[in-house]
Amino acid sequence: MALPAPAAGSTVVVTGASSGIGAELARELSRRGHHVTLVARRRDRLEALARELPAGAEVRPCDLADAGAREELAGALAAGDVVGLCNNAGFGSHGPFDRADLDHERGMVELNVAALHHLTGALLPRLIERGGGAILNVASLAANQPIPNMATYAATKAFVTSFSEALHAELRGTGVSVTSLLPGPVHTEFGAVAGVTFTDRGVPHSAYVDAVTVARRAVRGMERGRRVVVPTLKWKVTGLAGRLVPRSAYLPLARRVG
Repeated sequence: MALPAPAAGSTVVVTGASSGIGAELARELSRRGHHVTLVARRRDRLEALARELPAGAEVRPCDLADAGAREELAGALAAGDVVGLCNNAGFGSHGPFDRADLDHERGMVELNVAALHHLTGALLPRLIERGGGAILNVASLAANQPIPNMATYAATKAFVTSFSEALHAELRGTGVSVTSLLPGPVHTEFGAVAGVTFTDRGVPHSAYVDAVTVARRAVRGMERGRRVVVPTLKWKVTGLAGRLVPRSAYLPLARRVG
C-alpha cells in the first residue's frame, strides 16, 4: 500500500496547489519524478508553478467549492492515469460562530469536506482497479479537539481525519493507501484567509514548521502507505496531548486563549 514509482503517463493530483503546503507537495512530488496535475482557482499561480517543475505538470483551474465545476473535474481526472491524490485545498476562519458569515462557513464545509469526499470517491475505484495508489488528505492538529472561535474549521478537519483513517483500514490488501496529514502551524496564507495567525492565538514561533518539511514528510508517508503523518516530534506531542486532555478541562482554557 503505497504511492507507486513514477511512470510515463501517470500523474499525481494536488489540490490547493497555488500556494503553501499544496505548492510544496507539488514540488516534492516533481523532485521525485512524478508528473503532477495542479488544481486551484488561480490559473496564473498554477502556470508559474508548472513552469518550474522538472517532471512536468498539467494545470487544471477549478473552484472546488462549486459542485458543478468539481463534477466536471472529477470526471476528467477519473478518465486519466491518476496514481495519487493530495486533497490539500481548504481554508479556515476565526471568531464566534453566531457572528460569522454563514455563507463563508458553509463554503468552508463545501471545500474542506465535500470536495475532499467527492474527489476521493471519484478516484478511489480507479486506484483499486489498477491495484495501487495513494491518497493524502490534509487534516490538521485542530482535528484532535474542538476549537472555540474556529468551530467549523476544527470540525471539518475532524471529519477528514476520521474519514481517512477509516478508509485506510477498509483498503487493506488492495494496494491503495489513504494517509491523513496532521500539520500544526505552518507559515502559509492560512492565517490571512482565516483572519488570524497562530501567533495571535498565543502559539510561540517555535511551534511553526516550514511547508517544505511538511511536504517532504507527507510524500514520504504516501510512499510508505502510512495511515497518519504528523510531521515533527513537537507536533506529535501536541497531538497526543490534544487527544488525551479531557474536554471538560480543555474547552474553558481554549475559549479564553482563542
